[in-house]
Amino acid sequence: MLTLAVMLLGVLAGRFFPAAHKSKNEKLQLACTLLLIFAMGVSLGGSGRFFSGLAFIGGQSLLFCLVPTAGSIAAVYLLSRRFMDGGAPGAEQGPKRAVPAAGDPMVFLAAGSLAAGLAGGAWSVSAAYLVPLSAYSDGLLLLLMLSVGVSVGMRRGLPAIIRHYHVKILVIPAGIIAGSLAGGALLALVTDWPLGPALSVAGGLGWYSLSGAAVSRLAGPEIGSIAFLASLLRELFSFFLIPFLARGLNGWTAIAPAAATSEDTTLPMLIRYTNEETAVFAVVNGILCSAAVPVILPLCY
Repeated sequence: MLTLAVMLLGVLAGRFFPAAHKSKNEKLQLACTLLLIFAMGVSLGGSGRFFSGLAFIGGQSLLFCLVPTAGSIAAVYLLSRRFMDGGAPGAEQGPKRAVPAAGDPMVFLAAGSLAAGLAGGAWSVSAAYLVPLSAYSDGLLLLLMLSVGVSVGMRRGLPAIIRHYHVKILVIPAGIIAGSLAGGALLALVTDWPLGPALSVAGGLGWYSLSGAAVSRLAGPEIGSIAFLASLLRELFSFFLIPFLARGLNGWTAIAPAAATSEDTTLPMLIRYTNEETAVFAVVNGILCSAAVPVILPLCY
């Protein structure tokens, strides 16, 4: 809730933010995003859980990342084409499409930041200095949310956008949740997973800290570890999927892989590759998906 409050503060500030400094604010978002990805890598590399988990249950985690994510993407794309006025906010905007997604340096910068963080956290010499720095990631996230709020607030006519779409603003989270659960059901069908645990793991929606702990209590530590890694991988893959989906499909569909993280960590990528109108939907989607996760996990199990 604090991150949302800080973002709303940024939205208010954005109403008075000089347009001449918009590029500086975007550079701040880029720096904060890369530092957060780096800090995430440091934490994972330093804990050892990531590498040991990948060695033991990596294949299952990858399956429960890819299939539910693909289900979300398919569902949101189909629903957006049917209900969201063609479903392409920002897709025609030249500046956002100036660099082909496959050649955009942001994709490589994000991958490099993650790899550097993992290496730095895993190497004991650098980890002694870097792991304590990751404790400041919460403050960095708040700064990022303030900057993102400014970007959203600089866009005029947002209340009119919400009034225009009305209940359609629920279409995106509904598609993400339905697609993710459908992916979990499909995995239960083609593997030896029971339906309940499969749906619970797929229902983490990228919220790895909650899903890992909650599923561990429901189904034991092994399945809880799969839930943790599956949601973590979903968040990480979102950074790389968003540019391709925004370019190849539409802005609405770019929200789908992010799921519950679309209100915070992946929001700057959505703004970068779509527009501030899509950011409004991303924030609402993140709130609704986050609220749904604690209900989905025990209900499905």
